[in-house]
Amino acid sequence: MKKVLFLLVSGSDSPEKAILGIITADHQFSSHRYEDVKVLLYGPSEKYVIQLDGMAKDSFDHLMKAGAIDSACIGVAKNYNISEQLTNMGLQLHPFGERLAKFVNDDYEIITF
Repeated sequence: MKKVLFLLVSGSDSPEKAILGIITADHQFSSHRYEDVKVLLYGPSEKYVIQLDGMAKDSFDHLMKAGAIDSACIGVAKNYNISEQLTNMGLQLHPFGERLAKFVNDDYEIITF
């Protein structure tokens, strides 16, 4: 079985895509279609997850509780001045390049939303 990384970069600039990415990641995780499912947040998605509601928030919360959300980019969070909000949600903040390299080197297939 394959391991997948959902790379979420869409945000309020493309809310439908952001919502679809979160809900799809949750469905894939919940259905056990892969050996492992992880989610990495980068760019506009970091701002967007702060304001989630409805089904997307439920999916995001489920992924968080299950440990499927790996992290958000610390540099982006600092640039957007949202580090505290993200960590208060329980998100880990790490350099994006390091986390992406880890998943690529661990043979994860990357799905981008």
